[in-house]
Amino acid sequence: MVVPASPSPQEYLTRERLAKDKHEYYEGSVTALAGASLAHNRIVINLISAINSSLKDRPCEILPSDIRVTVPSGKAYMYPDATIVCGTPEMEDDQFDTLKNPRVIFEVLSRSTAAHDRGRKFQYYQEIPSFQEYVLIDSTEYFIEVSRRQKDGSWEFEASSDPDGWLAVESVRIHIPLKEVYRKVF
Repeated sequence: MVVPASPSPQEYLTRERLAKDKHEYYEGSVTALAGASLAHNRIVINLISAINSSLKDRPCEILPSDIRVTVPSGKAYMYPDATIVCGTPEMEDDQFDTLKNPRVIFEVLSRSTAAHDRGRKFQYYQEIPSFQEYVLIDSTEYFIEVSRRQKDGSWEFEASSDPDGWLAVESVRIHIPLKEVYRKVF
C-alpha cells in the first residue's frame, strides 16, 4: 500500500479498505502487520472457540482479528487478535469494519510485538470508554497478563504462568483453563 508521508485517518481508511494486507495507523504513521506463527494462530483459535461457546446465550460476542478498533480521538486504528463487544457494536461508519466499543481486547505476544502491545497499543486502547480488560498472552511460554480498569480509572494487573491456572475475564464472567488457551501450542 502506497500512502502519503502522514495520511489523515480518512486517507488511511480509504487505502486500508482497498489493501490486500492489514496496516495499523498511529497519528499519521502507517505500519504493516506481519504474518503470525503457528503458535499464535492456535492460541487465537483456542480463545475464540472457548469464549464463543461461553457467550452464546449472552449479549456479548467475540470477534476475530479482521475487525479494526479505533479510539475516540481518531489518532489510532488497530487490529487486535480478538475482541469482545457487548451490546450493540458501535461502528465508525457504514462500512461496518471499524469497532468503537470493545469491552475486552486480546493480543498474542511474540518477541517482536510484546513491547509495542504492552506500550503504545495499550495507551491508545485506554482512551476507549467501553474498554475494561486487556489480555496479553505470550506465544512462547505459559504466561498470561490481564489488565483490568478499576472504578477510579486506574488499572490493576494480574499475571499467571501456572499451566494449571486459569484465564479470568471478569468483565464478561468467563474462566478458561490456561491449558485450553495453550492447547496444541507446546
